[in-house]
Amino acid sequence: MSDPLRDATARLAAAGIDNPRLDARVLWQAAGGDPARFETFIIRRAAREPVAYITGQKEFWSLSFAVSPGVLIPRPDTETIIDAVLADFPDRSAALRVLDLGTGSGCILAALLSEYPNASGLGIDSSQIAQNIAAGNLERLGLAERGSVRAGNWAENLDGSFDIIVSNPPYIRTADIAALEPEVKDFEPAQALDGGPDGLDAVRVLAPALKKLGGTAFIEIGAGQADSAAAVFAYAGLEVLRIARDLAGVPRIVIAGTKKQLE
Repeated sequence: MSDPLRDATARLAAAGIDNPRLDARVLWQAAGGDPARFETFIIRRAAREPVAYITGQKEFWSLSFAVSPGVLIPRPDTETIIDAVLADFPDRSAALRVLDLGTGSGCILAALLSEYPNASGLGIDSSQIAQNIAAGNLERLGLAERGSVRAGNWAENLDGSFDIIVSNPPYIRTADIAALEPEVKDFEPAQALDGGPDGLDAVRVLAPALKKLGGTAFIEIGAGQADSAAAVFAYAGLEVLRIARDLAGVPRIVIAGTKKQLE
């Protein structure tokens, strides 16, 4: 008798999937045991479509987020932002104002609002798909009364002050995108990946805007970019407080603030 999980695992392995058995199990569960639906899922996964796009959800900071093509899939490395904010703002009862630039699925903003019950936040994204997904995630998680999403291009036309500014901007060098896994280069939105020739185009836009907005910024960067990113922030008049490392020990988050604020 044919075993659908075993057969699917073999097909995914032949397609070059790194964890074929795990993916087959996740997709079987997502299909609700429906063989026809499961077959459709396996065909999509064998074509290297990410599991998160097939199931329509991804976990981040122990919360479940809806995702779809057009929105960057949340990654464990980005949880380093949440860890860094919690370390620098230990008072969970504080009525903080949070700004998430390039909010995508809204995962960073939602995770922070879940940790700070008296905080409020705003997510900014230029993508209508991302705006819809992020707003839906905030609503689904019961955070819509404290968090909202607005159309915008980074920090343009923003006023007011924020205590915390977070961002996971595109930071992959343009020349490196072709060598990425098919799941990334062929399915995830290029505008959320491509950081320009050296991966720092978005950082150069963000740095002067952060100085105007005030607050403490927590900005994700790529491997090997820490020194260059820190130099961009310093040139814009920001004080680099520290660089937080991810679980693999890679310098991942630049934490910076305005010199006037920190004096």
